[in-house]
Parts: sequence; structure tokens; C-alpha cells
Amino acid sequence: MATLLIESVEQMQDWAQRYQQSNLVVGLVPTMGFLHRGHLSLVEACLEECDITVVSIYVNPTQFAPHEDFDQYPRDLEGDRKKLEELGVDVIFAPPSDQMYPEGYCTYVVPERLSQNLCGKSRPTFFRGVCTVVLKLFSLTRCQYAYFGQKDYQQSRIIAQMVKDFHLPITIRTLPIVREEDGLAMSSRNAYLSPEQRPAALSLYQAIQKAKKMAQEGERVCAKIKAEIAKDIEKFRENTIDYIEFVHSQTLQPVEEVDEQTLVALAVFVGKTRLIDNGFLLKESEERDR
Repeated sequence: MATLLIESVEQMQDWAQRYQQSNLVVGLVPTMGFLHRGHLSLVEACLEECDITVVSIYVNPTQFAPHEDFDQYPRDLEGDRKKLEELGVDVIFAPPSDQMYPEGYCTYVVPERLSQNLCGKSRPTFFRGVCTVVLKLFSLTRCQYAYFGQKDYQQSRIIAQMVKDFHLPITIRTLPIVREEDGLAMSSRNAYLSPEQRPAALSLYQAIQKAKKMAQEGERVCAKIKAEIAKDIEKFRENTIDYIEFVHSQTLQPVEEVDEQTLVALAVFVGKTRLIDNGFLLKESEERDR
């Protein structure tokens, strides 16, 4: 079956209603496009596990603050379409903003406890926009499974909580971070980096690896690990640390001592490009359903 490109909300609703009646399992991979191998790993998992795979491509304006990079965010719908067609995706949903947020729109999802720190602290409107658009995509596609990457760990955790709180019949699949050969976590924003900034960007991954090594060799005091990796990141003049936090993987609350549930999460500006990364200190990843 050829990949269907749907560019209207009404058409997506009609399609979803037909497939809901067929009893086929629909999986959704929500993206903002400019697809890389990390996105495609989620698509491949969805193709393997679901009868029908829908990939949404939508740069959501409500998750960007006025000073952020909404206008500059990389877009390549035709390139994305070719990649998804080659994989055999069933549907690409690429709606226009005037249909997602028509005139008079005024309803938003505002997460609370889980959004208070990490990215939610430095980007206070971000998860309001994310949860709102993801809930709309869930409603429009009527998916039973949705796929997210661990790189955006806080986002995945918040969405899983939203699904639980709203009693949505959707399974959230969180899959491991996909990295470049040198370790840099794949991100559409990596396109902003100059060759000269690449070593500075790699310091995030190197910091996580050092934190893991310290923890696995017996260091349990998070403040000591934080001090060491902060020094390494700040050796690069291009880098400005937004945050380095050690949190419990479920509550996302800060912890003082490392245990099996401890996640280190970083956000660093490399020049003007904000990059995030994370890792568990005493285990490799947390591929799981929620």
C-alpha cells in the first residue's frame, strides 16, 4: 500500500474512524520532522509492532517561547516523505497550524508536578504545548500505541502520566537514545552546529559516560559527580550549562544519592544551540511500556 499523505484534520478524522472500525492496531510516531535515524528507529519499531503506522510531522508553535527557534527549526517535508515511503509507513499526517489551532482556540493541557524541573523549569510553557498537541494527535489518529525516544525522557514521562491520568487506552513505548558514531545524541537541532562546535557538543555524552563510570566504581554522592562533569563541560568556551540534574526516573524529583532509578539529565547551550541528553547511571537504558 502506498504511503498516504494527509494534510487536513478532517481527512485524518475520517481515516481514523474507518480504521478504528477495522479492529487493526494503529501506532503513532509523533515528530516535528527533519527526520534522522533516531526518529526512524521509532518508526521501525512501530512498523514491527502495529498493523498500521502513522507518522505525524508538525512543528508545533505552542511549545516554542517567543525567543526560541520556531521560525528557524529545520523543515524538509519532501525529504521526510521519501524516507517514510521507503520504510513502508502507511500514513503521514502533516496538518496546517490554522486547523490545529483555529481562530478562537483556547484549551490547553497543563501538566504540573512532573514538569516543574529540568526542561520545564527553563522552558516554562514547553510542556503545556507538548501535552496539548500530543493529546490532539492521539484524538485525531485514534492510535493504540505511541512511540517516543529516551532522549526526551521528561517529555515521555509526562506524556505517559497524561495517558494514565486521562484514562486513555494507549500504550506509550519509550525506546533507547540513538547516537551518532561519536556518541552525540541524534537531534534535528544538531544541524545548527558548526564543525568547530562539534567537540563542545560531544562533551554532553562524555559527561554522561564519566558520571556512569564514577557511579559504577562506587561514587554515590550526586553533588560530587555533578561537580566533576560540570568542569568537563565548561572547559569548552562555547558551552553554557542550562542544567545538570540527578533525578528519580519516575518522579523526576532531584536525588542526592545514586541508586538504580537515578537518571542524570543535561541541557547545555553550545553557542546558541540548546542540546539535551541523559542516561541512567547504574543501567544502560529503560526501554519499556508505560
